[in-house]
Amino acid sequence: MTITEVPRQAAPDTPASVPPAAVSGAPGFVSGAPEFVSETDNRNSIKPGRDRLMLALSAVAAIGGTLVGVIGFAMSYSTLAEVALNWGFSAGLAGWFPVGVDASIIAFLALDLYLIRKNTGWPLLRMAAHAMTGATIWFNASSQGEIGADPVRAASHGVMPLLFVIGVEAARKLFIKKTQLEAGTATDRIPLHRWILSPLGTPRIYRRMRLYGITSYPDMTRRERDLKGYEQWLKRQHGGSLDKATDDERLPMTMAPYGYTVAEALALPERQEREAHERAEEAARRRLEANTRQEQAQARAEADRLKAEGMVEAVRAQVAAETGQARAHARAQVSAAERAAEREEAALETALLAEARAREAVAEREAAQQREVAAAADVRAAALEQQAATKRKEAAEADRIATAEAQAVETQAIAEARQAAAEANRRAAETEQAAAETRRATAEANRKQAEEEHLQEAALADTARAKQAAAEANQRAAELRLAAAEIERRAVEAEDAARLTPRERAVRRVARMALAAGLIPIGLSGHQVQRELCRLISIADVQSACDVSSTDTASRYRTEAAVLITSGYHVQQ
Repeated sequence: MTITEVPRQAAPDTPASVPPAAVSGAPGFVSGAPEFVSETDNRNSIKPGRDRLMLALSAVAAIGGTLVGVIGFAMSYSTLAEVALNWGFSAGLAGWFPVGVDASIIAFLALDLYLIRKNTGWPLLRMAAHAMTGATIWFNASSQGEIGADPVRAASHGVMPLLFVIGVEAARKLFIKKTQLEAGTATDRIPLHRWILSPLGTPRIYRRMRLYGITSYPDMTRRERDLKGYEQWLKRQHGGSLDKATDDERLPMTMAPYGYTVAEALALPERQEREAHERAEEAARRRLEANTRQEQAQARAEADRLKAEGMVEAVRAQVAAETGQARAHARAQVSAAERAAEREEAALETALLAEARAREAVAEREAAQQREVAAAADVRAAALEQQAATKRKEAAEADRIATAEAQAVETQAIAEARQAAAEANRRAAETEQAAAETRRATAEANRKQAEEEHLQEAALADTARAKQAAAEANQRAAELRLAAAEIERRAVEAEDAARLTPRERAVRRVARMALAAGLIPIGLSGHQVQRELCRLISIADVQSACDVSSTDTASRYRTEAAVLITSGYHVQQ
């Protein structure tokens, strides 16, 4: 067998059979094994002829195995059909009996090969197929009467199924070997002659191959030769004694029982030092990464803190700006109101002064007119009268003008005061509206918070009720289990008093299980009770309750329990 790759235990950068330079002067190839490449090249010249021979043998085996199987199943079919008729099977079912037996063999063997192909083999399938094959052989051998009366005749009827199974086992062995070769898990067998010629050393080789996954027997023999050659070379280096060799030089002999080759053992210290160095580098890298992550986390935390402080400062500035703006608006409104009040007061005083002055002017003019009239009443009566009329007309005109001017001044001041007051009222209304909007948002937030608190209280109340209901349900379940245990205890005591056999006890236990599961046999026939019991109690439940492993026994217990319930066992409970 040619080994084209290093075994799994070998170091990837170390040859399988050449010791490293750690030991000075070590031979390049210790065991003297032949070059496998040239041997492979020599075999390639005969490979086409061998392939044709293997193809022909495979065809002969496939055709012969198929013929043996067909003939065997045909003979078995007719024989088992007659046996089934003799055993009381109906004519319709007798033909299906050999089909079921033989088909189970084929199905189990095929499923076993399929699971092996998927690397999930299950030995129970093979055992079941062999059991059915043994049953077929027994049925065929005993179909002609007693086997001891005519063993040759019995063997002639039972040999064909046995030949078919032998052929299938050969095909199975080939199939498993091919699967192992494709998966790389095929293991060579140690030849028989080695067990005979070296009965003491061969178990040690077998142990190493099985424990450490050495699948090639030639590889194992080459390892033994390399180890022996290295040992002789090491003795020559140290004057014929291995006691003077260092621990590193004796590593191949120390590690050989653990599946190491000479090269792997000699490379072990260097590999371990390299791995230790790599582990130290990995630990340093992890520490550096941890420090880096810690620094990054601290930097992110500092950045988050600065962002939070900036947000707080921004909010403070916004609040201060809004507060200052509100204060400025308030001061402006107050100033506007004060200015409007001052202007209105000034306008009122101006109007009163103008009116007083107009009245004084009128009084003075009237006094002057009276003096003039009194002084020249006689002489200038007519002229004075005319002049008085003229003066009165002029005074009336002046009074009208003064009144008009006073009214004009009063109207303008009042309008300006009213405009300032209106502006102040508008700003006050806007401030009041903003305050009302704030109060409305606050009220809405309070309402939503109240609703959330109400929902949380309702959820807590529901959780408490659910826990209380669960506790009550658990208490009721415990009471039911206690009552069931009490019923079971009384039933066991009654069975002990009646001195029932273990089988009768098991049947009654299955009956109690069915009654506890809700079976009400009143008004049901025996067949209906059995069908209802099969629906409520499975075979697995019967096996678990009665501690039996046979499904046939569990099925009979269930059938007898149905008969027991039909006979009135439920009335006794």
